[in-house]
Amino acid sequence: MKQAEIIAMSNEELTEKLAESKKQYADMKMAHSVTPLENPLQLRKSRRTVARLATELNKRENQ
Repeated sequence: MKQAEIIAMSNEELTEKLAESKKQYADMKMAHSVTPLENPLQLRKSRRTVARLATELNKRENQ
């Protein structure tokens, strides 16, 4: 997910997407520990998406 897409979202959408992304990351991490993912770089991409969403949400709350 690109930063421009994240900035365009509302606070409610950010909260929903953050929860969804965290769950997806946790599921991928668990699946990777059992059997290696075909593309382990998906973990990095997912983790960074979670961080971008959390950062934007935090930035909005502090303003």
